Amino acid sequence: MAEMVPVPDRSYLLVSPCRDEAQYMRRTLDSVVAQTMRPTRWVIVDDGSTDDTPAILAEYAAAHDWITVVQKPDRGARAVGPGVIEAFYFGLAQVDANAYPYLCKLDLDLDLPPRYFEILIERMEQNSRIGTCSGKPWFRNAAGRWISEKCGDEMSVGMTKFYRRECFAQIGGFVREVMWDAIDCHKARQMGWIAVSWNDKHLRFEHLRPMGSSQKSVFTGRRRHGFGQYYMGSDPAYFIATGLYRMAHPPYVLGGLATIQGFLSAWLRGEKQHDDADLRAFVRTYQRRALRVGKARAVAEIEAERSPLWQDPAR
Repeated sequence: MAEMVPVPDRSYLLVSPCRDEAQYMRRTLDSVVAQTMRPTRWVIVDDGSTDDTPAILAEYAAAHDWITVVQKPDRGARAVGPGVIEAFYFGLAQVDANAYPYLCKLDLDLDLPPRYFEILIERMEQNSRIGTCSGKPWFRNAAGRWISEKCGDEMSVGMTKFYRRECFAQIGGFVREVMWDAIDCHKARQMGWIAVSWNDKHLRFEHLRPMGSSQKSVFTGRRRHGFGQYYMGSDPAYFIATGLYRMAHPPYVLGGLATIQGFLSAWLRGEKQHDDADLRAFVRTYQRRALRVGKARAVAEIEAERSPLWQDPAR
């Protein structure tokens, strides 16, 4: 008699912090409802919304028993970075995360393709070293043209952070600072995991509020990104090179200059950096190598070097 092959557990948990997302959230909600592989549980944290967000969430929670809405006390203002992660952990605390082999921090300003989560899980099943992954964000400009947000293949993107539970636990989860969505990928790679994003047509999604934008202005968002790179410990030469690269993408020139300004301002003020000194050194070593040989080769070298540190969670 043929040996029975165990069916892999594909259950996954979504946690979505949100505040005043009435303008975009129906498209996100509808795109998750339409997934070929729906989440087992979706916890949405209303972080003090003052628009129609609560009413919309109540409508979807009433129609789908796998959607749970929780209210977080209003902090009085929209907050990015630390505030978003604080709301994420507030939602995560409402459930037993250990009951799910996969979890995802998902923003409510996205339009996902229908096989999005199914494909991510399939690829993680094919390579058990993949600890975190995502598709790629695109947005439409004023003329309706699709524009890539130019996210590197070596990172899972912050608006859809899809994680293997063991990897998330091993890296200590997310730090509560602006550059949380890069620090986690570097930490995962440092510990032998693979962090990756793909630009396949079935994994490209529309970001309805483009990356680096802000409730104040896109330039505020870019300066915040520069500060976050400083906090993470990025090499100055590497970051200035990436800032120059960003000048070739909207908003042209000024966007790249704003990121450089944010970095240099934090550096000159002597702002606090991430307290994991080993990780900061790891990031700088990778970045300097990437300047010489390119990011793809530098990442491949790290993945090969760090492979002995990784342990298969299935064993």
